[in-house]
Amino acid sequence: MFRRTFLAAAAAVSLAAFALPSTAAQVGVSINVAPPAQRYEAVPEPRRGYDWRPGYWNWNRANRHHNWVAGSWARSRHGYHYSQPRWVERDGRWEQHRGAWSRGDRDGDGVPNRLDSRPDNPRRP
Repeated sequence: MFRRTFLAAAAAVSLAAFALPSTAAQVGVSINVAPPAQRYEAVPEPRRGYDWRPGYWNWNRANRHHNWVAGSWARSRHGYHYSQPRWVERDGRWEQHRGAWSRGDRDGDGVPNRLDSRPDNPRRP
């Protein structure tokens, strides 16, 4: 009986590790070619329960050039905020940091706690 319970608990813990969201920005690509200037993209009307993710330049390894990825809607995640993919220059090389959902919006106003002067304000408009 103990062995069966132990195996079930071990399986649950190992599966839970895959379900946890990534909170750290991941470097996807490091290249010598700077991305083109950001494109203008009209932001559509708001949709209830969704967040707009603006477009960005992605590196195409096969063709060795940047491709534009158009903006899209993502289902909102209460208590999380989305960090847009971005390019960062370091020592003459360009690193693409992938977009990711991160925890840290306790009052659900869309402003991450680290940037919010009153992160626990329940009466925030």
